[in-house]
Amino acid sequence: MEIRKIATIYNAYTDRFGIPRQSGIAADVTSRIVFEKPYRTMDAVRGLAAFSHLWLIWEFSELKGGEAWRPVVRPPKLGGNARVGVWATRSPYRPNPLGLSCVRLCKVEETAEGPVLTVTGADLLSGTPIYDIKPYIPYADRIEDAVGGFADDHAADRLQVVLTEGARADAAVLSKDSEWTARLCDILAADPRPAYQQDPDREYGMRYDDCEVSFTVDGGVLTVLSMRTADGADN
Repeated sequence: MEIRKIATIYNAYTDRFGIPRQSGIAADVTSRIVFEKPYRTMDAVRGLAAFSHLWLIWEFSELKGGEAWRPVVRPPKLGGNARVGVWATRSPYRPNPLGLSCVRLCKVEETAEGPVLTVTGADLLSGTPIYDIKPYIPYADRIEDAVGGFADDHAADRLQVVLTEGARADAAVLSKDSEWTARLCDILAADPRPAYQQDPDREYGMRYDDCEVSFTVDGGVLTVLSMRTADGADN
């Protein structure tokens, strides 16, 4: 089967580290989906605005050549040590490295680039290729008695996010408003660290939008220490 890239997604996720591990976790982060030239026709999106949510089928395009599929993986929700079969997870290390995400459709607009979709809640790196888009259909896709396996035990896991005075000052210098900061905190609350790293003294760095954000985690509290421009320049 030949599979064709139909679109590319663009957003503030500029590095793999820190992207939410499931769609909808950072529900307010906005993305734009721009179609490839052969598919830039409003006819192809006719009727799409009537739906509130979409399924995206996409590629884990940043996997390196040596990152082959693995029959067993270590899910972050199990602490990064327990192993389960790859089919019991949404790990990227699959024979076909395809992702599936549900996003909220906010707007369908006609532009000079053809139709552009504005969505929220995506868990895709900016620049990720999209291979298909399908509408979410509540009566068929919502299953009331569904069971989420080991993921259900950790569905409510969230960190408390605290900004130091220095981090707040950095945000002001970088002209980041309260909405931008709230979106960042929502992402951080989902704990971007590898599950096996639990050192409270370790300082982590995460790139979001055009900023490098440094933080520590002690217990259930994540403390944002500083924000700098992503090129490494100080404020």
